[in-house]
Amino acid sequence: MAFEVKKEIKELLDVIPDSPGVYIMKDAYDHIIYVGKSKSLKNRVTSYFRGFNSHTPKTKTLVVNISDIEYIITDNEEEALALEANLIKKNKPKFNVMLKDDKQYPYIMVTISEKFPRVLKVREIKNDGNKYFGPYSSNYAVNQTIEMIHKIFPIRKCNRDLDKVKRPCLNYHIKRCIGPCVYAKEVKEKYAELVDEIILFLKGNQKSLLEAMSDQMNQSAKNLEFESAIEIRDKITAIKSLTIEQKIVNVKAVDQDIIGIHVDDDHIGLTVFFVREGKLIDRQNFVLDLAVDYNYSDVLRNFLLQYYSETSFIPKEIIIEEALEDKVFIEHYLTKLKKKNVTIVVPQKGNKKKMVQMVIMNAKEYLDKYYEKHNQQKEKYQLIIDEFNALIEIRDMKRIEAYDISNIYGVYNVGTMIVYEDGKKKKNDYRKFKIKSIKKADDYASMREVLDRRFSRLVDEFDEISFSKWPSLILLDGGKGQVSVVNEVMDSYGIEIPVVGMVKDQQHRTRGLVYKGEVYDLDKDSLLYKFIFEIQEEVHRFSIDYHKTLRSKSITGSLLDEIPGVGKKRRTDLLKYFDNITRIKNATMEELVKVPSINEKIANLIIEHFKVSK
Repeated sequence: MAFEVKKEIKELLDVIPDSPGVYIMKDAYDHIIYVGKSKSLKNRVTSYFRGFNSHTPKTKTLVVNISDIEYIITDNEEEALALEANLIKKNKPKFNVMLKDDKQYPYIMVTISEKFPRVLKVREIKNDGNKYFGPYSSNYAVNQTIEMIHKIFPIRKCNRDLDKVKRPCLNYHIKRCIGPCVYAKEVKEKYAELVDEIILFLKGNQKSLLEAMSDQMNQSAKNLEFESAIEIRDKITAIKSLTIEQKIVNVKAVDQDIIGIHVDDDHIGLTVFFVREGKLIDRQNFVLDLAVDYNYSDVLRNFLLQYYSETSFIPKEIIIEEALEDKVFIEHYLTKLKKKNVTIVVPQKGNKKKMVQMVIMNAKEYLDKYYEKHNQQKEKYQLIIDEFNALIEIRDMKRIEAYDISNIYGVYNVGTMIVYEDGKKKKNDYRKFKIKSIKKADDYASMREVLDRRFSRLVDEFDEISFSKWPSLILLDGGKGQVSVVNEVMDSYGIEIPVVGMVKDQQHRTRGLVYKGEVYDLDKDSLLYKFIFEIQEEVHRFSIDYHKTLRSKSITGSLLDEIPGVGKKRRTDLLKYFDNITRIKNATMEELVKVPSINEKIANLIIEHFKVSK
């Protein structure tokens, strides 16, 4: 059957202007499914609906799902580029090339928002005033770096409230910390110097750091402060030993990222090598879906805009394998982000060309390993499905939703939902529920409310994509009673989804499954047992964490409610800006008045309140 363009799309194609801008394609549910930019909106958008049969299967799928197209005209291509990047980042359209690495890379955070900063491992960058470094290729790399930092720089590791500490901990006595908890005034200047050195170290600027430390060592020796000079000498030795194994790839001490791409029928393997001060220090791998017609410039443009808007460092030079259509505009965009010149280079020969070829080879190898790992996981999950069906016959286990209820004597009643797709956690689809109708400890009634809210959104075709997905199987952290309650809720909506309870033994360990009133014991050596155990532990953990968060917020809220002039609006603004009560307690007048609803009078009341309560 021939493809026919919808009448409303034809009408839109007739009026779309021949101008630079961004086009936004939507499906029948008004979800944004693709965002693109062009110097000629008319030519680019109409191209999707010409020669339909010559498109790739994935582009055909995109086109047949288009129900509406919006567009935004811009003054030039550079504006279109920035707007496209922001819209893709915000909406994550499923047909755009999106970063999809197989793990969330860790970062190192220096908590400069604190009076005496710490160095921590984190999984995401927040706009909270702290400094972030990374991403790093592995937890091991981050842990090793943080461990080395604490060996070289004696800063605090603890998260204690320093205003309440009466005596220093063991780290002070073994000279792993200079004791800001007890000797705040005496070490304030020295601590700030240590933090500056750590930041220089994490930026990869070891040369400048070592030069500065050598000057300090020589000055200490001249002043006959030999103990201090020896201490600095040992630090210099430790830093040199940490960097000695890094491969020198450029005799010029430049910062570069080298990007290589390998493409197959379904995915793109993309590898970035990080060169800092001429040394290869790390690499990062990505797997991207090949969603629409492959175009090197489009893929690389999307990658550069997404990646460098999130990462903590942009190098002076980015080396790629082929000419880039929007090279000048992207250089301008990255230069604005870095606030220093950024150059994109396409080498034709020499060492840079060899390095690009090596990175492409690594991208291919990584993609091969990705498929191998993916196939192994797929085979393992199929064995789990087979074991499950040997006990309980289920149509499929594509999407599993597991639910749990948590409360303490009916206080802070909460419910949680976790999701597994194809045997893997899908954390973006996890959901939390505050129980509204029940004020006492009643797990059955609480579970009834949670699933009623869940199913009502399913049948109403709720607009949020993750909530509009139908589960293949529902697992409950509970037995026959819980299962019965959920089946009753489903009956009221005319829904049929298998509901299975996960029961525990007297030692509160996973024991078996409940389905249609029957209990099925699990073999503890089976893959299925390990899988059910993992789900049960995960939903329980997520539920307990949410419960703790609510209790903590309640305590925090009550502390702020005691301050005259601080009502619900100001309390919310304070917590949104400072994130926690400790930072509010330690905030200065200048920091407090930056909060939208806080003026100098209220700021002064907050400061005075916490002075008295300390």
